[in-house]
Amino acid sequence: MDDGSDKPIAYTSRTLTSAEKNYSVLEKESLAIIFGIKKFHQYLYGHPVTIITDHKPLIGLFREDKPIPTMAASRIQRWALTLAAYEYTIVYKEGSLNGNADGLSRLPLKTNIEKTPTPGDTILLMEHLATTPVDAKQIQKWTRKDTILSMVLRYILNGWPSKCPSEDIRPYYSRKNELCSQDGCILWGGRVIIPQPGREAMLNELHQGHPGITRMKSLARSYIWWPGMDNDLELTVVNCYSCQENRKLPAEAPLHPWEYPSHPWSRIHIDFAGPFMNKSFLIMVDAYSKWIDIHVMNSTTSEATIAKLQQTFATHGLCDLIISDNGAAFTSKEFADYVKSNGIEHRTSAPWHPASNGCAERAVQSFKEGMKKIKEGTIQEKLNRFLFNYRITPQTTTGLAPSELLMKRKLKSRLDLVFPNIEKRVQERQQKQKHYHDKKSVNRQINVGHGVFARNFAIGSKIKWIPGEVIKQSGPLSFHIKLQDGRVIRRHIDHIRVRNFDCTNNENEEKCDNDSDLFEPEITIPISTPETEQPQIEKPSNMTEQMEPRYPKRIRKEPSHLKDFVLK
Repeated sequence: MDDGSDKPIAYTSRTLTSAEKNYSVLEKESLAIIFGIKKFHQYLYGHPVTIITDHKPLIGLFREDKPIPTMAASRIQRWALTLAAYEYTIVYKEGSLNGNADGLSRLPLKTNIEKTPTPGDTILLMEHLATTPVDAKQIQKWTRKDTILSMVLRYILNGWPSKCPSEDIRPYYSRKNELCSQDGCILWGGRVIIPQPGREAMLNELHQGHPGITRMKSLARSYIWWPGMDNDLELTVVNCYSCQENRKLPAEAPLHPWEYPSHPWSRIHIDFAGPFMNKSFLIMVDAYSKWIDIHVMNSTTSEATIAKLQQTFATHGLCDLIISDNGAAFTSKEFADYVKSNGIEHRTSAPWHPASNGCAERAVQSFKEGMKKIKEGTIQEKLNRFLFNYRITPQTTTGLAPSELLMKRKLKSRLDLVFPNIEKRVQERQQKQKHYHDKKSVNRQINVGHGVFARNFAIGSKIKWIPGEVIKQSGPLSFHIKLQDGRVIRRHIDHIRVRNFDCTNNENEEKCDNDSDLFEPEITIPISTPETEQPQIEKPSNMTEQMEPRYPKRIRKEPSHLKDFVLK
């Protein structure tokens, strides 16, 4: 104190333990200082402290401006480090003058305290006073001391000026017809205007239970108001760690769709589905055509995944880009080496965000829904049925079936049977015609090299059949026949008769020669030989002589009604 007397605030003491009783005098005196420092830590930390001791060697050992000796015991060095956290000054006082502490040393406790007791966290009483509820008397007092609200209160009682006196009063001036006073407090309608000193307390009161921004605003608007109250409420929630730690996800970001590939099987999305029906499934989707490939997996390791990819690539070829999630099978070194060795780019979606790989996730959903609805058959039979129906069904995105975009054709299904088959109908009619026609027909066999008679279609000729030899079959029922004069004609089998004798060695040779001029003129079809690579067209010399008018010449007569006229 000012008069030099000591006014103690608190006392403390304890009994030495059995181990501490074996300490040296220096260590016992040092232990007393450490015990007092730890006991009154809340009072001493951060403030200048004076340590008074009646053991003079401690002055040089724990002096604040002098380092501790390097040869000091480890216990002394630890205690020196403890004292280094405080702003202290150690002074010496004789034992005869240190009776207030020396008296306690002669009154030891009967029990030993193994740990130094420390008081609670309550240090200053004013911190608790600040948490007391705000009442009308405090608001009245704060309103009277507040420069702005005191001026507003005076305007309410004495009348408002014609113009707003300052920008600080503008929020109240715009509501001047709605403001009133009651018991020294200012009210806006049914809401009390809180002065600056009580706003933080009211925010804390509204934030009890962490109700959120909307609920806090709703509650506050029923009782209190001050300029910028909504913004203060928002900041209270934003700066609350508990509210932010348990807050829901923010609003979703704008949709960023994947770019549509320029050609089929360019970018594929892959993902695992399962365990589903006690199995795992590898699902692959072509982003261009929406074609789905699904493989039943007994294991989801990288090796098994690569094997199924190889099986699919053997059918459709390698792709340019693979999109997957961050599963262990897709992020392993084996998978990275496989796609790199095949020149395939691999990208993974954002962790814990399945929508980034939405194409595969939607395929998984469609697959599970379809498999649940199919009740009959094994898992493989259900899978085949689902894939077939999916691949022939037009997609809502592309408007076409996946098979049309990937394979450039439609897959035939039982639905195609409803369309009339013109080709089949024509074939059935043709078979029916053949059935009735063949009832009166004879199946004749004519081979190359046979001597035959061919029908003569020459105009004015009386010979119906001319001899020749079959040299080539040009169709199922069509043959090339070489005549005796070297010409080659083409006849249907219905215009050919088999010749059983040699025309050059019998009595008809002369007749055949004499009537050769009456044979029909035809284009000669020579047989290719090494000497004549290109076919030549020959015309018989007597073609002009054989040509006769097909119809008789009409006799032209003058009309009878013109007999009286002279015609030029």
